[in-house]
Amino acid sequence: MNVQEMSDLCHSIAKSKGFWDKERNVGEALMLVVTELAEAMEAHRKQDKENFDEELADTFIRLFDLCGGMGIDIESQILKKCEKNKQRPYKHGKIC
Repeated sequence: MNVQEMSDLCHSIAKSKGFWDKERNVGEALMLVVTELAEAMEAHRKQDKENFDEELADTFIRLFDLCGGMGIDIESQILKKCEKNKQRPYKHGKIC
């Protein structure tokens, strides 16, 4: 399964569970992604690898769902951004 297929799958599941019955609040959807990352941080702090892995998966699921709902071809966007990043200087020119 490629990235776009995963995005389509995550969105179709969320849609089938009623999360797209009305227009989604994009800001709220983005904050739900942040929440999953915060939960991953807490699992990491507690050295709970199983929960950490699951929370990272939840993060991707929420991002893929949002991309699917907004019609974003995230696979092509990731590839395009990777090509752009290849042209950037080492550590993006930062000294740190």
